[in-house]
Amino acid sequence: MSGGAAGNGLPEPAVARKPSGVTSSLVDRVRPPARLPALPTDLGLRWRALVPDDLDALLVLVNRTEEADGLPYRHAREELAELFDGDWKDPERDSLAGVDADGALRAWAWVDQPPGDTGTLRVFLMGGVDPDWRGRGIGRAVLAWSHARGRQVAAARGRDVPVRLATFADDTAPGVGRALRASGLEPVRFYSEMRRSLAGDLPAVPALDGVRVVPWRDDLDEAVRVAHNEAFADHWGSEPRTPQQWLQRPMFAPGWSFVALTQRDQVAGYLVSGRYEQDWALTGVRSGYTELLGVRRPWRGRGVAVALLVAAMRAYRDSGMEVAEIGVDTANPTGAHGLYTRLGYEVHHGQTMFALTL
Repeated sequence: MSGGAAGNGLPEPAVARKPSGVTSSLVDRVRPPARLPALPTDLGLRWRALVPDDLDALLVLVNRTEEADGLPYRHAREELAELFDGDWKDPERDSLAGVDADGALRAWAWVDQPPGDTGTLRVFLMGGVDPDWRGRGIGRAVLAWSHARGRQVAAARGRDVPVRLATFADDTAPGVGRALRASGLEPVRFYSEMRRSLAGDLPAVPALDGVRVVPWRDDLDEAVRVAHNEAFADHWGSEPRTPQQWLQRPMFAPGWSFVALTQRDQVAGYLVSGRYEQDWALTGVRSGYTELLGVRRPWRGRGVAVALLVAAMRAYRDSGMEVAEIGVDTANPTGAHGLYTRLGYEVHHGQTMFALTL
């Protein structure tokens, strides 16, 4: 069989020559392969790109791997559908499906490079292997393909900035971490999932000088995006979000989201919530999830974050939720981890980012 992806029924995204506008230093650092590594043809799978019609099968596969790895959450179909949403995406070249003789999806991969990146070009590697098909070398082959395609994508962008290949592993799945290490990725960042009971008294709301917290309004959406890009400019691993990226919020709960406005109606801070009903039966608790919380630098240290969090807690509880949840980078420069702890949040799960910087 041919040694490239085309020999496995996939389009050949070769970059044998330097793309127009790409500097030699970028190519030297990223080293994009001219051909993708061969995918195994002797393990009972045939290989092709993912298509939207695979969504139901992909959901089954992803949920099976989450169950096998003991994860305290499950992806919803809406979240996976987002993989295909975005005019910067090229699923025909950037995705992979391993299908068995009966047509069942047994392995998958996806390479995504967000279009808003400026300081560091992030290439996220996603994928997995059916638990019943592990231990056969499939995961190793899929990771090799993902690394190679990620390098090709980075080089094709033509931006002479640092490139980071990255993915995540949950603490309950040490085998995933070992596989990522073996592929050349190293742990670089640690994240905690925290939760707080909504029973009893909630934290006191500090007095805000010149700032008021209002319910989410659609007309504030773009202003919040701009504020988010500013607020997270000093956060490790964060890059600006384009308007199209910003609107990718498949589990968005506007009734649980809030904006802190100044007297001149400028955005001082914001809180974006998500509603993940598919997790409630699994965890045994109904929860509201704070997906994004940011305060612009001039308004930090004034209690804005606390006021936004308490507003969300009240909204969660009024909707019958039992706990509030939030994720945090353990090395967040604004001291968010300590703030959440003081507000009663406790760690219940962890993730590690594995990455390779080129």
